[in-house]
Amino acid sequence: MRIGELAKLTQSPVETIRYYESVGILPAPLRGANNYRHYGQAHLRRLGFVRRCRELGFSLEEVRALLAMIDGSHYSCDEVQEAAASHLADVRVRLEDLRRLESSLSELVARCSGGKNADCAFLEALFESDVRV
Repeated sequence: MRIGELAKLTQSPVETIRYYESVGILPAPLRGANNYRHYGQAHLRRLGFVRRCRELGFSLEEVRALLAMIDGSHYSCDEVQEAAASHLADVRVRLEDLRRLESSLSELVARCSGGKNADCAFLEALFESDVRV
């Protein structure tokens, strides 16, 4: 299949596919006599894997590490579970950070009374040193 079809099947922008090729996440496809890229089922499967990993918030380096395990066939389920658990711990830290951010923003927005005047309690609160984030 050509890159446009791969993009459509995986709902990935063509530019993303080319980027993944350039950074080694996706192997370079064969090229036909017309110099068009020709992708196979292995590309489709791998790109689907990468997309699902990205949807779960894995960084490209984390995806690369998972793919290295797969490509080398040198992994155990324990190792994969450890990588996934580490990522889950990172997600939980980010969620807690987002909860604190939400709370702080909620408090700041509540200080603002709105209106057309230039006096804005929200902006003034950002100058205060006791505003927690």
